[in-house]
Amino acid sequence: MSQTPSELKYASSHEWARLEEDGTVTVGITDHAQAALGDVVFVELPDVGTVLAAGDDAGVVESVKAAADVYMPISGEVTEVNEALRGDPSLANSDPLGAGWFFKVKLSDPAQVEALLDETAYTTFSANA
Repeated sequence: MSQTPSELKYASSHEWARLEEDGTVTVGITDHAQAALGDVVFVELPDVGTVLAAGDDAGVVESVKAAADVYMPISGEVTEVNEALRGDPSLANSDPLGAGWFFKVKLSDPAQVEALLDETAYTTFSANA
């Protein structure tokens, strides 16, 4: 079954990916990740135009408790970063699946989105992580 736009998929490294109507993918950290990190105080986002492979380091998120890498859940070129998040990193806590998105990617292989976890599989995985 093909993914419908706005359906979230998840990486085991705790990023979410949402296929948009225009074919790009929006990426952010999961609610589980932001809860584990605590209050986010800084984000480092990739540069627009950067081409990354699935699993590559795409940025950093720092909280009052820890710093963690943000990994690329799929391969592609970064087309946009969330400047609002850079200015207000707490958006990653208050709205991790919405206004707290990190970056958008032009897919190099659409099949990679299908390979990510669905919500049920991710919920099971994160409960045991």
